[in-house]
Amino acid sequence: SILESLKRLIFRNGGSTCVPQNDLCSLFLQSPTGVEAYNDNGLVPRTIRLLKDKFPDIIVYTDVALDPYSSDGHDGIVREDGVILNDETVYQLCKQAVSQARAGADVVSPSDMMDGRVGAIRSALDAEGFNDVSIMSYTAKYASSFYGPFREALDSNPRFGDKKTYQMNPANYREALLETAADEAEGADILLVKPGLPYLDIIRLLRDNSALPIAAYQVSGEYSMIKAGGALNMIDEEKVMMESLMCLRRAGADVILTYFARQAAAVLCGMGSAAK
Repeated sequence: SILESLKRLIFRNGGSTCVPQNDLCSLFLQSPTGVEAYNDNGLVPRTIRLLKDKFPDIIVYTDVALDPYSSDGHDGIVREDGVILNDETVYQLCKQAVSQARAGADVVSPSDMMDGRVGAIRSALDAEGFNDVSIMSYTAKYASSFYGPFREALDSNPRFGDKKTYQMNPANYREALLETAADEAEGADILLVKPGLPYLDIIRLLRDNSALPIAAYQVSGEYSMIKAGGALNMIDEEKVMMESLMCLRRAGADVILTYFARQAAAVLCGMGSAAK
């Protein structure tokens, strides 16, 4: 059941009161314009409502992007010639964010990397009375190879091409400053860097140039490398895990998203390897 899945999710998050929500949409519900993204009776809104009913103190962060709902597998609506339609996508993202807020989301997190989406989402939320719903913007989301294990597990690679036309070039740090200024001006409440450990310099760059909270996302490739190294007895998994999280914090992250949430929480509570 959804409730049992939620209990397992909360347990995996080490009892955390912050639970992220994203979706693996059925192929039968996917479409070129991702209309399932703002279905009030879809999986994510129903899950949010159930979470808030059973665990009212939980803070729910939601992912705002079209890729789980797109038949093309991209974060935006794709024109026939392969060009991502920025403004048309932002229109859909606004409806998705409002749907999530209506269900009870506390923080919506646009991960799509479309231009102008933070300001548009802020305006859409305010227009519907959701002034207290915060926005955690994926400010510096790089077109990284470290997403591989996640995309493989969910079979979520784009049907064609790649995401380099809207995600950031790993060689470019200056764009992160431009995105920081834009997201702040548009009303973001938290700025996120993704991936985490390979981009410590970007985390520090944002920390030094913004008074907003900075989030870091330790992605599936980072997690998998540590797990694989531990399984092969090449490293001490627990120590490397904690060191990697400490490095994200040292670089300036106020918020860390990680697949190690439960395991790290156990270590911090003195339980150690019991949570592996």
